[in-house]
Amino acid sequence: MFIWHRVAPTPDPMFPGELHAERFARTLGWIKRWFNVLPLDEAVRRLSDGALPARAAAITFDDGYADNLTVAAPILQAAGLHATFFVATGYLDGGRMWNDGLIEAVRRSPLDVLDTPQWGRFSMADWRGREAAALRLIDEIKYLEPTEREQAVVDVARAAHTTLPTDLMMSSAQVVQLHRLGFAIGAHTVSHPILAKISLPRAREEIGGGRDALERLIGARVPLFAYPNGKPGRDYLPEHVALVRELGFDAAVSTAWGASASGDDIFQLRRFTPWDAGRLRFGIRMAQNLAQPLREALV
Repeated sequence: MFIWHRVAPTPDPMFPGELHAERFARTLGWIKRWFNVLPLDEAVRRLSDGALPARAAAITFDDGYADNLTVAAPILQAAGLHATFFVATGYLDGGRMWNDGLIEAVRRSPLDVLDTPQWGRFSMADWRGREAAALRLIDEIKYLEPTEREQAVVDVARAAHTTLPTDLMMSSAQVVQLHRLGFAIGAHTVSHPILAKISLPRAREEIGGGRDALERLIGARVPLFAYPNGKPGRDYLPEHVALVRELGFDAAVSTAWGASASGDDIFQLRRFTPWDAGRLRFGIRMAQNLAQPLREALV
């Protein structure tokens, strides 16, 4: 199963290795030739029934970025491919994830030097410097408590003389539009917490609340869930797998590498996407991922 988050319309000078429209279209061409791409809900049913076709694959996106609709969806439609979009509802309609706030504060700053009393001084005279500054700030701030982390983003934006954007994530209307185009909408909690770090009652609210909000929005059942960050044993635990089952989902996806096969836990399906831009390296890494044994046990 393939996983992506964003597709930029053009190459990003600050993060030149990140996915953009031309590269995404090229990658989908390889996937369409090499795999039998199915809607994820159909793939889950056929996996459970032992009727999954050879070289079966599904395409997924996480978080709910606006470019999922404006950039990725038209490219998927042109290729005749389906995808499931897992949406964190708390960021719809003007919200943003904390790491994106840091990135955009650095990207949009008019300054050549960013001076932050808490985290140091950063040269931003060119795009490489801005990339390094953003990555360093993310690394420094990611372990703070959520409220402290959000305040840190505000502090960095102030120091950078930056106004943060409000259009990085989809609006509610855009989620509805994506659904009406025939793509699947999946649940991804409300605020994208690390489930292993919060109480089980709060995890229930996050998982069930995100699903319920999406169902009200699109007027249809939302049967699939994606664990935030998704590393088994680190980001989510056995009790969260049990909770997802209890809440009535049909299946859930992790970010553990490898390919899921008959008999695997459909509430911990594996996802992976090679990051290579070239066809040969992409194909080799994909083959290695498909061939690898289950080196690590899911929780």
